[in-house]
Amino acid sequence: MSISLEFKDEIFSLKKINLPTRHYYFKDEENYIKLLSIGEGIFPKDRIKTDINLQNSNAIFTTESATKVYPSKKEFGINYINIKLENSNCEFLNDELILYKNSKLIQIVRISADKNSTFFYSDILSQGRSFEHFDFNSMLIRNKFYCDKNLEYLENFEVVGEDLKNYIKRHKTQNYLFLKLYIKTKNNDNFLNILHKNNYQSFCYTKSKEMIIGSVSGNSMVLLKNKMKDIWRLYRAQLEKKEFNLGKQ
Repeated sequence: MSISLEFKDEIFSLKKINLPTRHYYFKDEENYIKLLSIGEGIFPKDRIKTDINLQNSNAIFTTESATKVYPSKKEFGINYINIKLENSNCEFLNDELILYKNSKLIQIVRISADKNSTFFYSDILSQGRSFEHFDFNSMLIRNKFYCDKNLEYLENFEVVGEDLKNYIKRHKTQNYLFLKLYIKTKNNDNFLNILHKNNYQSFCYTKSKEMIIGSVSGNSMVLLKNKMKDIWRLYRAQLEKKEFNLGKQ
């Protein structure tokens, strides 16, 4: 299952689509696409690939709903997102990831941006279904971010559900929902100061200060998503863009 999308000089084209992958394209205010690329969810052996190529364009992407990952005895499901940016701006806001009990997932994100491009990419990890608490088996993260063809930031690690559960228990925290953000603006110094002034202290530069990364935790999905939208609002203001309504409750 895969989808390949392109915006060139603000003109949209669909390069490839394999059912049950679907998408919804809106252009009332800005280029905006809702992705439904996983049917009912990610099952063992599923290979989901999303390719996005922007040239001289701006586009907003979001998932239509939470990404559900189903149990597996052996095989991993794979979710691969590949984004290439040339003189463009990409804003990609994922809904929460729900890893069912005994599930296994490999998540791969690749973003390549030239010096004139900007991006805002968000991920949310939930505790699982309402009656589960990090009962998934394993999630492998394989993320790479390139700025002007140079590797700026790399994530290569495994999250084990039981380890995460024990970590939360040891630290006696009620904040068991996690938001991660990867950001590149035209003025990272200024934007990092803006984040800190707005009490988002857990943000910092990557290796060459070409990106800003950070995380936010909470105990309510509604509150966590509101924080994500608030940081996104600050990002869009930095680009002199007004707030955008994703059309989701």
